Amino acid sequence: MKKTKKLDGSLILSVLGIVAFAYLFFGFMLLPCLNTLTSIFTTTNSAGEATPFAVIRFFLAGNMPRYVWNSLKLALCLIVTVNVVGISIVLLTEYFDIKGARILRLGYMTTMIYSGVALVTGYMFLYANDGILTTLLTNAFPNMNANWFTGFNAVLFTMTFACTSNHALFLRNAIRGIDYNTVEAARNLGASPFKVLRQVVFPTLIPTIFSLTVMIFITGLCAMSAPTLLGYDSINPEIVRLAGSSTADEAFPQARAALLSIILAFFTIVLLTVLTAYERKGHYLSVSKTKAKLQKQKINNPVANVLAHIYAYVLWIVYMTPVVMIVIFSFQTYSAIRMKKLDLSNWTLINYFGKQDYSYMTSRGTYKVREGSISGVFSNEATLGGIKLSFILSVVAAALACVIVVVACNYIFKNKGKKRSIAMEYALLFPWLLPTILICYSYRIYFNSNDVWYVFGQNLYYGENVRLLLIIAYTVVKLPFSLRMIKASFYAIDEELEDAAKNLGSGRLRTFMKVKLPTILPSVLAVFALNFNSLFTEYDMSATFASSYGTTYAMVIQAMCREEGLYGYNVNASGRRCASTVFIMVVSGIVLYLVYGAGARDLAERLEIKEKRRKRWGKLTSVFRRGGANAEKAALKQEGT
Repeated sequence: MKKTKKLDGSLILSVLGIVAFAYLFFGFMLLPCLNTLTSIFTTTNSAGEATPFAVIRFFLAGNMPRYVWNSLKLALCLIVTVNVVGISIVLLTEYFDIKGARILRLGYMTTMIYSGVALVTGYMFLYANDGILTTLLTNAFPNMNANWFTGFNAVLFTMTFACTSNHALFLRNAIRGIDYNTVEAARNLGASPFKVLRQVVFPTLIPTIFSLTVMIFITGLCAMSAPTLLGYDSINPEIVRLAGSSTADEAFPQARAALLSIILAFFTIVLLTVLTAYERKGHYLSVSKTKAKLQKQKINNPVANVLAHIYAYVLWIVYMTPVVMIVIFSFQTYSAIRMKKLDLSNWTLINYFGKQDYSYMTSRGTYKVREGSISGVFSNEATLGGIKLSFILSVVAAALACVIVVVACNYIFKNKGKKRSIAMEYALLFPWLLPTILICYSYRIYFNSNDVWYVFGQNLYYGENVRLLLIIAYTVVKLPFSLRMIKASFYAIDEELEDAAKNLGSGRLRTFMKVKLPTILPSVLAVFALNFNSLFTEYDMSATFASSYGTTYAMVIQAMCREEGLYGYNVNASGRRCASTVFIMVVSGIVLYLVYGAGARDLAERLEIKEKRRKRWGKLTSVFRRGGANAEKAALKQEGT
């Protein structure tokens, strides 16, 4: 008998999904980037004649190599500084026996709850020419240069501490996975703690450190918020500037921006190729028949022990000072914030809620009143609008990335080993080959026209359409990360459950919804939360698509102090910026707790916590019962008397 293939709903959805995926890949990944590449060689001179190599000649003769060198210099220096600080904070909290390690760990991980433009503005609040610490130093040393926190040194200092969050996550897990039996064996053979660290521990951490180094290099190469706010000429800020320029201002700016974007892409592809080749080699592993949990090592040398504690707490102060100062000053008045003087007797919530009028003296000696010029985060229309827009865009993009990847992973696992599934996986990883700025710049140029047939002649950069373009860019950029995380969760699905569902007559779609999705749902929700967390305060893409209809929360934060006090408007912009940073910390902290705190607990831990809560509740209710019984006895005794 011939088997006829049943044309059910899942098959139709599969065909439609493949067509939609092909449409999205070619239209929103491949074609815009190819258009950027070809624009370098299709430039024309003033006579309208094509000059294919004009941009390259301009690059060699102009200032563009300086931007490339500045980005390379920053990336190379960050490799050293971030690895030194990142490895040291993990060793101090996870490997060596340092007093107060839990408090130190919380301080070192503060960069996980605020990053990007919020972190940079936090450091500027302390170290800028009118910052708190700079003001104290200039008062103590009048000859000191108040503008010391600008340029390369300021960017290097800020990004050194901003980029250690990956070490706090990944390297910490790698150290916790080391088998203590190998460390103890080396100690029994007479090796000193530092020799064990150098010859036993570090070789097992090399793959993780190498991966982190590549991430650091790419982060430094593609830095955007820190160079923009701290005045350092690097590639990404220059690309954004050129993208907003025209031929009337300077020679072929769009082609120059495209060339800089391609240079970034070249560096990224080379790095990923080197990383892939390195991962094919063998690495040291720390294993034994009975793996033991790593125990912290004591530093026996008293001098080294004291120096390690001093170094640990100095780093903790550097990490914690911006956080503490921002939180405190977010409850201060605008005058205290502007003068950078803490007034503990005058606390206010105006930076968060409510409005106040502001009166000031004009040049003619008369007083003017600006109604509502002093406003809080949740009372200011611009700030509240940026929060709402970023929240909606981030939620939609994070959800879209998860939905696309879940459907794609289901297709990949069903067609494991086939060419079409491999092609789909590589297509989803394609955005990792390109810098974010290249993808966004390509979108801005390609879709800023009414002649793009792929989107039916719609100008996606015009008016409110730019919000759709932002959602697409957010989604595309988050696809590779979502794929790596969600794909791992698909390996936890028991194939026997799927076979059992099929034997019971369940279709593909019903099996997926009732069997597979509940299994991977915790991982999907975790990826959604992390995507939202990073997109909510995203700056690089927002700056590329900057317009009156696409002003996200990060752009609002950046513009706060630039317009502060101008003609009596936005008087407390600095205070509102502090309150905005605190709000970002709270949101990010809640998300991280849900993902890495409560969400990361296994069943045994949850049952243990539930039992502890039950015992606490039992003790609390027993106290009330005893109190009630004693009161009842006293009442009966008094009544009897």
